Amino acid sequence: MASLALAATACGGDDSGSDNSSGPVTITWWDTSNATNEAPTYQALVKQFEAANKDIKVKYVNVPFDQAQNKFDTAAGASGAPDVLRSEVGWTPAFAKKGYFLPLDGTEALKDQSAFKPNLIEQAKYEGKTYGVPIVTDTLALVYNKALFAKAGITEAPKTWDDLKTAAATIKAKTGVDGYWGSTQAYYAQSFLYGEGTDTVDADAKKITVNSAAAKKAYGTWLGLFDGKGLHKADTTADAYAHIQDAFVNGKVAAIVQGPWEITNFYKGSAFADKANLGIATVPAGSAGKAGAPTGGHNLSVYAGSDKAHQAASLKFLNFMTSASSQATVAQKNSTLPTRDDAYTAAVKADPGIAGYQTVLSAAQPRPALPEYSSLWGPLDTELPKIAGGKESLDKGLSNAELAIAKLVPDFSK
Repeated sequence: MASLALAATACGGDDSGSDNSSGPVTITWWDTSNATNEAPTYQALVKQFEAANKDIKVKYVNVPFDQAQNKFDTAAGASGAPDVLRSEVGWTPAFAKKGYFLPLDGTEALKDQSAFKPNLIEQAKYEGKTYGVPIVTDTLALVYNKALFAKAGITEAPKTWDDLKTAAATIKAKTGVDGYWGSTQAYYAQSFLYGEGTDTVDADAKKITVNSAAAKKAYGTWLGLFDGKGLHKADTTADAYAHIQDAFVNGKVAAIVQGPWEITNFYKGSAFADKANLGIATVPAGSAGKAGAPTGGHNLSVYAGSDKAHQAASLKFLNFMTSASSQATVAQKNSTLPTRDDAYTAAVKADPGIAGYQTVLSAAQPRPALPEYSSLWGPLDTELPKIAGGKESLDKGLSNAELAIAKLVPDFSK
């Protein structure tokens, strides 16, 4: 009921200003960015947009990210959704499948399509149509402490997971600090799958591959990075993420795998008071010789249930918010990664974190246009900590994950 109430009050499609003859069109935008650190930048851009477009008003609503997917689903199902949603990339195909998003191909929103990174446009598609304009992106990288690496005599970032194990042992021997601390979260284990040329599922073949020989090899490599000299034991507590992050930013571990959403927090740590000490490299490759990391980020999407006037205003708004100028502003203020090459200005790349992550974006793997794809990490988030903590075998854990995933994609074969 709370969701429906929010939808009713926030719905731009029902606004009395939908006719230009009675005043400006008022569209509603649900922004899911961090309300403290990021939202003020977007609110300032909204004011710029309104100043340049006197016939359009934007009702800005910041909706907590962890609530937004369900709130929008409820609101759209009741024909009362906001005109524009900042949609996590994994939500885009799911809402497109339900008919909640407007196809954007050939519209003003995608007027600059050629400027965007192709893999990000691909990720905004469902069944051949584009349902979102990428506004920020992210991926995982191997981030490391250059000073600790140098003290250990290591001059470049490890290229493979085996190289990382060797480096971790050397760092421990030379500095007394652990070389690497891995995560038990499924999202962070995804790079190991890509390193073996596989994934949790083969969406094209409609086949579950999480328990395949290649996946077992990938997760075997992942498991091996919790045990050995300079390798930190798996943390399976609820606060594991914070523990890993704290250890890295304070120089207690030399390398972790992490995303650019932590750039500003890296700099707050004692180890990176000198920002130049932060090393950023492509995640190590697996035995297949491939290095890949999952692509995250957000798209701006338009509600298909809004009337024509609101949709037209929303398309213009999307074009403005995802422009090179707007993205450069967001990058500088929020330390997030732009989705188009022309937004990586000299001022943006003056932030070594952003410049570093830009160099690893080529290894980012777009998610398949499978509405259920993001939910497939759920079963693995249950099983991987048990495996890493020694509570169940790798074979048992992957078998359990396979069974759970089969319930999420019942038309897929094993």
